[in-house]
Amino acid sequence: MAEMIRVAVDAMGGDNAPGEIIRGAAEALRRQSRLDVTLVGQEEVIRKELSALPDLPQERLHIHPASEVIAMAEPPVQAITKKKDSSIVQGMMLVRHGECDAFVTAGSSGATLVGGQLLIGRIKGIERAPFAPVLPTKRGPVLLIDCGANVDARASELVQWGQMGSIYMESILGVRNPRVALANIGAEDDKGNALVKETMPLMKALTDIHFTGSVEARDIPYGGADVVVCDAFTGNMLLKMYEGTAHMLQEEISDAIRHGGPLALLGGLMVKPALKKTLTKFSVRTYGGAPMLGLNGLVVKAHGNADAVVFAHAVEQCVEWKDKRINDQFREKMKLVDRTVKKAQTTSAD
Repeated sequence: MAEMIRVAVDAMGGDNAPGEIIRGAAEALRRQSRLDVTLVGQEEVIRKELSALPDLPQERLHIHPASEVIAMAEPPVQAITKKKDSSIVQGMMLVRHGECDAFVTAGSSGATLVGGQLLIGRIKGIERAPFAPVLPTKRGPVLLIDCGANVDARASELVQWGQMGSIYMESILGVRNPRVALANIGAEDDKGNALVKETMPLMKALTDIHFTGSVEARDIPYGGADVVVCDAFTGNMLLKMYEGTAHMLQEEISDAIRHGGPLALLGGLMVKPALKKTLTKFSVRTYGGAPMLGLNGLVVKAHGNADAVVFAHAVEQCVEWKDKRINDQFREKMKLVDRTVKKAQTTSAD
């Protein structure tokens, strides 16, 4: 019998909690027969939401009580250390103690980051754990590392993120020999800030990833790389610009069709199927959430305003993560990366 995948879900976190979160978890549970879900949060609230959802596989659905909720604006470290009975802390403790394989939340990004590092802990050898969302491009998906966890990063950390990103893209998304690139202001090796210039030779020294050099922001939507590596300050701006541009274009197209007169409406009806297919291809909703790479257990951060559709995707990705033994692959590879980076740093110093 195939192994069950046990996922703890923060039922209280996010703008649309608990309703959309619980509905999303329930939909993932229906679609994935090997999924076992534990809803973490205020028990009475969870049971009330579940009462409106028929035909759920009760033997694979559990509730873990947690009386407190961490608000989005709370200081992360203080929230994690003081609200020990919060849904985020309790969910992560289930992963820490081996009762669940993964934790998924749409709650506070800061608390998720702090909790992941302090409660679950990093894989030995991993310096920092980044957020890594998958974004759509014309050519296919691209993994963006980091998008919000480490605003100030070191070169050795970017090297590790490139390595982990390569493993993720090949194992989870099936991209063979994924192209890894550094986000930069130009394609030439001498371009960029001090961090990029320091990271470049270290990346080139790696023999087990397909490092292609730099990629400019304008080339990312066209599929200029499969893994884009950068510090979280750069990555978060790229992500927000990506999302904002997509939403703006959708609104502009809709407004042009609605207010363009009878011919525009007719044309809109004619192109609607093709337009819908194109917009779906470039929707970030397909991928659900951003995993934190390099922790001892899987933590997935869904967008704060995630609805049931998005959250279901965030929960479902945990199944393949477990099946492909992603964390075991990280552990195996990090030893090689550490040796290669140290050798490259020594050569550079000489």
